[in-house]
Amino acid sequence: MTGGHMGQRIQGTEDLYGGYMRSWERMQDIARHLFGTYGFDRIETPAIEQVDTFVHGIGESTDVVRKEMFRVFSGALMEDLLASGSEAGLKPRQRMAMRPEGTAGVVRAAVEHNFVPQGAAPAKMWYAEAMFRGERPQKGRLRQFHQVGVEWLGASDPAADAESIIMLMQFFKELGFDTSRLKLMINSMGDAECRPAYREKVKQFILDHADRMCDDCIERAEINPLRAFDCKNESCQAVMKDAPLISDNLCDDCRAHYEQVKAYLDAAGIAYVEDPTLVRGLDYYTRTVFEVEALDAGIGAIGGGGRYDGLMELEGGKPTPGVGFAVGFERIMLALAAQGIETDIAAPCCVYVATTSAEEAREAFSVVLALRGAGIRTEADRTGRSLKAQFKQADKLGAKLCVVLGPDEVAAGVATLRDMTTHEQIQVPADRLVEEVRQRLA
Repeated sequence: MTGGHMGQRIQGTEDLYGGYMRSWERMQDIARHLFGTYGFDRIETPAIEQVDTFVHGIGESTDVVRKEMFRVFSGALMEDLLASGSEAGLKPRQRMAMRPEGTAGVVRAAVEHNFVPQGAAPAKMWYAEAMFRGERPQKGRLRQFHQVGVEWLGASDPAADAESIIMLMQFFKELGFDTSRLKLMINSMGDAECRPAYREKVKQFILDHADRMCDDCIERAEINPLRAFDCKNESCQAVMKDAPLISDNLCDDCRAHYEQVKAYLDAAGIAYVEDPTLVRGLDYYTRTVFEVEALDAGIGAIGGGGRYDGLMELEGGKPTPGVGFAVGFERIMLALAAQGIETDIAAPCCVYVATTSAEEAREAFSVVLALRGAGIRTEADRTGRSLKAQFKQADKLGAKLCVVLGPDEVAAGVATLRDMTTHEQIQVPADRLVEEVRQRLA
């Protein structure tokens, strides 16, 4: 390439290919099957939504909305923006962002398409998509990352909370985790009845100890005091150890709901730790919240979720309860590796069709098509290699069998079938070849 600039991926993004891509596909296959047994169907919402969808849902005051959202503008709009220096003149539909998480978009779709009409059965959906956040890239934290998540809209019963958690833990098990080395934490965040008074208590507590709190936390006290529990500053952590806890401030309904969720988890034999300081980073959660950490992986949560009974209303719908969770693909891969679990999935086995010279090309071409027509993954040389080099190539591709065609085979209407592991060879009549290959692969 002369004088051109070599394209490079943006920092904090990854190319998914080979074994890593097969791992992402496997995660989706496990999700499709497992979540399907619980009655969930797949949904895909646009990667790009109106900014308001996220502001209403996730909350104006969250870091996600304030600092991390990638804003999107068309080329023509960009010129206007640069000229005017402000987006004040933009219509809501011109203010767009890449989705930083999955729930708000699904709930927006549920409102727009009326997924849960009055008196209808709940809507149960799962997704597997890329998310986008303008973070400082670091281990387990990317600007484009992938999540598998579920949303269950229209069920207020604590059994729905428990089933979501049970399904999540089963998902981790099927991915290959040693679940005894996973820590499930649960808490209740209260609801519109009891949370406002509690938030006020925490706000007051932060202001009373302002001299030992960081500037961020003092700012949080006004907008979202509960975020102070998550502050990484050691001084703040020390102060917050004595802050009032939501568990002591729940209303009767929330307490009853929480006790019921725990009873269902106990009945299912799910081990959990109650963490009264657990608050999820998005404003829309109510009542049950949960998070799963891989012990000794050093990357924080690998999944989490909770109940969000007020979100449908925030997105313009009728009051509708909801519960869901999301897990991060890249973090799960790091956590599996930390547990010493083999994550690189080998390419599926294939059959290689080799020829001794160019003369057999047409017969080989027909054999390749016949094998593929029978649903068998088949490769052949398209670069003019010698027979020895073709065998090497077959090994590299992980071929289990090699079909060899030379002038003698073609003349006799047979093919030589070579087992690439044992190197034994047999001759098979051309019309029985596909059947023979199929049996040997099985």
